[in-house]
Amino acid sequence: MVAEVELALRGPQAYTLGREAIGLMEQHNIWPTPLNYELWIHFAADPDGPLANEIQRLLNDGDAITEEVSESLAAAYLPKARLNQEIRDAGDQLSRELETVAKAIQAAQKSSDIYGQTLAGASVDLAAATEPPAINKVVDVLSAATRKIQKENKALEKRLHESTAEVTRLREHLEQVRRDATTDALTNLANRKAFDEELDRAVMEAAKTGEPLTLAVVDIDHFKRFNDTWGHQTGDQVLRYVASVIGRMCAPPRFAARYGGEEFGMIFPNEEVSKVMAVLEEVREEVCSRMLKRRSTNEDLGTVTISAGVAEMHGEENTHNLIERADAALYTSKRTGRNRVTNAEPVVAHRAA
Repeated sequence: MVAEVELALRGPQAYTLGREAIGLMEQHNIWPTPLNYELWIHFAADPDGPLANEIQRLLNDGDAITEEVSESLAAAYLPKARLNQEIRDAGDQLSRELETVAKAIQAAQKSSDIYGQTLAGASVDLAAATEPPAINKVVDVLSAATRKIQKENKALEKRLHESTAEVTRLREHLEQVRRDATTDALTNLANRKAFDEELDRAVMEAAKTGEPLTLAVVDIDHFKRFNDTWGHQTGDQVLRYVASVIGRMCAPPRFAARYGGEEFGMIFPNEEVSKVMAVLEEVREEVCSRMLKRRSTNEDLGTVTISAGVAEMHGEENTHNLIERADAALYTSKRTGRNRVTNAEPVVAHRAA
């Protein structure tokens, strides 16, 4: 499971890490954008952490750290800090909004009390009034007080309407932030964080209900060689294409995510492995049936193939073991020729001695 990274740097250490982060970006030809600076200062601060390990893997594989890759890394490894800040900002805005509304309501209550006192006084004055001038004076006082309270009520109604609109806007903004924090920027599938959370939830649900649960892990064959030949922008085009096919096959309650690099995860609640194997064969056949063209030059790129491993949850099997079996099945697909789907070995029950 991806560990989210949060830093709270103070004093000389922050300046040292800042300089180190800029040096690392320069060394690896990374543009010093605000997002890249945030990623690389985390890299410098925690060189053995999950974010640093993923960046190092990309560098070792010769992958370019493009803007899309940086967005994907941030979505996978920095969502909590960003989401918390967004929540804090929205909370502050909501607090200010509620404080303003509370003051408006207090003012309206005060005006209502004054109006009530005016009515009570007018009632006494009317009872005592016997001449038209005195009666007219009471009526004028009531008319003025009524106009004033009507004006203030309209102002309060307008303020409450504006406040309701602002709260609705804040709610929609936070929902968008939540989606961004759990979405892979390049493919628009769920990201690794969202996948881990959904798989944990699905495993617990299947263990509780006894309904089947099947996991598939998909990998694009020879993707590094493809990137090296055609460049990373074209590689991103391939990732988006494969993701689009996978996404179409994974309408809810199915769940699809970019698991990392060129690897995807697919969760199939309440579906047995035989049905999922058929779905993965459809995905595999569709992906390899299309002749791709390089978008910038219209050159033929040939076909892309995928390999997949599929594992159905056994009894109360935990998430870790389920992923291991699916990964082992994927490795078998790779080892035996690629462009194929392999069902995982069944769980072997160990007898007590």
